[in-house]
Amino acid sequence: MSKPLSSFAGQTHLFDLRVYYEDTDAGGIVYYANYLKFAERARTEVLRELGVAQRELMEGEGLAFAVRRCAVDYFAPAKLDDELQIHSTVRALGPASLDIEQSIRRAPDDKEGGVGELVRLDVKIVVINKSGRASRIPEDVAELLRPYVVDAEGSGSQNQDSVKPHNKKRA
Repeated sequence: MSKPLSSFAGQTHLFDLRVYYEDTDAGGIVYYANYLKFAERARTEVLRELGVAQRELMEGEGLAFAVRRCAVDYFAPAKLDDELQIHSTVRALGPASLDIEQSIRRAPDDKEGGVGELVRLDVKIVVINKSGRASRIPEDVAELLRPYVVDAEGSGSQNQDSVKPHNKKRA
């Protein structure tokens, strides 16, 4: 793949990866749980490209992103050596959570020609503190995410929940 590993195309983040032998079963088909790992990598790259250092958030603020809910639909299998592209779109931003829709597809230049969706994930991410309780998204992080929120019709969302400034006091 000659294009960058990840990038934003409009308000959707694109992350490219190749299927390796370790990702597949004995038949060369991607094991179903590995799509969750692929999606996690893509979500991590969304934050990285926006300038959110998860390690610093954990060490400095005591906060982490955690999956609260994930619904997955499998449409077609990916296979050994396929070039995949994960499309990640933030659908909602709340005070302590965000909803992300992810679509895993063969990359357009893949040998099989970039078919439609292979897998779709609807994920709710929450921010948790060190004790595992929900915590507000830090305002600086929310500000970075806001421009990329897209409503269900595909346009920038104007009715997002407001995210109040994060209280940086330590317990």
